[in-house]
Amino acid sequence: MAEPITSSLVIGFLISLLVSTVVIYFTTKFFGEKEGFGTAVLAAIIGTAIYSVAYAFTGIFASIIGGIVWLLALQRLYDIGWMRSLLIAVVIWIFAAIVSWFLPTLSGPL
Repeated sequence: MAEPITSSLVIGFLISLLVSTVVIYFTTKFFGEKEGFGTAVLAAIIGTAIYSVAYAFTGIFASIIGGIVWLLALQRLYDIGWMRSLLIAVVIWIFAAIVSWFLPTLSGPL
């Protein structure tokens, strides 16, 4: 049975979305991308959707497909190539892991 939507669940999601957005924004700025905060919000929302769909399926194949779709999303949002999107995704993943150490309640999809 699905968990009911509670205010704490919504607040947790919004905080996680904000943290993800900030991580994506600063990572892409570090790599010289010109897009603004709105693009980072969109990337965070799309990344969460991709993670949620991939999480519904189990196994390494689902993870690989989810990762490829995330790279495609970064490519389209930031108008970059495969290698640059891969590098940005890896740095985002590292920053998200570091942030989750400090905010363990946000260790879900970043």
